[in-house]
Amino acid sequence: MVIRGRAPLRVSFGGGGTDVAPFCVEQGGAIIGSTINKYAYCSIVPRDDDQIIVHSLDFDMTVKYNTNENYVYDGRLDLVTAALKAMDIKQGCEVYLQCDAPPGSGLGTSSTVMVALLTAMAKWKGVEMDSYAMANLAYQVEREDLKIDGGYQDQYAATFGGFNFIEFHGRNNVVVNPLRIKKEIIHELQYNLLLCYTGNIHVSANIIKDQVKNYEKKDPFDAMCEVKALAYAMKDELLKGNLYSFGKLLDYGWKSKKRMSSKISTPHIDELYEEALKAGALGGKLLGAGGGGFLLVYCPYNVRHKVAARMEAAGGQLTDWNFELRGAQAWITDEKRWDYQEVRVAIPGGEYHFQV
Repeated sequence: MVIRGRAPLRVSFGGGGTDVAPFCVEQGGAIIGSTINKYAYCSIVPRDDDQIIVHSLDFDMTVKYNTNENYVYDGRLDLVTAALKAMDIKQGCEVYLQCDAPPGSGLGTSSTVMVALLTAMAKWKGVEMDSYAMANLAYQVEREDLKIDGGYQDQYAATFGGFNFIEFHGRNNVVVNPLRIKKEIIHELQYNLLLCYTGNIHVSANIIKDQVKNYEKKDPFDAMCEVKALAYAMKDELLKGNLYSFGKLLDYGWKSKKRMSSKISTPHIDELYEEALKAGALGGKLLGAGGGGFLLVYCPYNVRHKVAARMEAAGGQLTDWNFELRGAQAWITDEKRWDYQEVRVAIPGGEYHFQV
């Protein structure tokens, strides 16, 4: 038996950073975004002994535990250690992890891995959890148990999936509003958006600490308020299908977010963004906390190819993607069902045998 969990990565359009305390507690935060068809995967293979063996396929790393030992955070796959502890895993197993994007890419990778882990473990143990409970647990494990700085949006985006407008008012006070957007608007939006890897990864915790430190300063605080207001405006324009306005608001949001911390952008990112605007893009933003990762750019269809060429010439790497409307999922598969030696098929004219 193999238990698999899968959770989608996300792109945020507006409101990023307002889901981080103390702003979200004192002022209320709001984010608009969607999940995409890039995923974090977790596979669990139960064992008959008390050994827990964790394989990170992306980093070619293996960590071993014993169910009789206390779980210790030692810097080696601590996300898994914390998830095992939170779900009270007492049976031996092998855990395989894989993600479609690297850490620090701005797509919410670490939180999405956590959601995939917990979803698979809940399926294995037969624990029923609704989406709010799962996202809340993922937040608790990552932000409180592991003390990793960050906000709320990644856990809720990965768990719920699809287009959401999420409002944050602090711990245990998050409201996810699914957006009912016409299919043709979603298709048009995806066609007009480019996802470009800047070639750098970032350490989001360092940027978030700087943002929190700047909370008491007037200009960064005003910028946070403006970023929040833009999230509401972008939600309205997207629901009405006003994609031109939506693209221009991305530009407003990016300029405002850069005022929240000097660490959010870099000269290379600014150069990529300016090249996109010169080629006809309406707006865009860096995904995640900042400092590196993926740049999302909105451009009208008739200049899309020009924008893509200019960004690639400036060192950007374009990525194929699409929206994913489903959230975290888990399923069970039995590898023994494929344990046979021969495939037979009968068609007009004879029967064929294929050794496998």
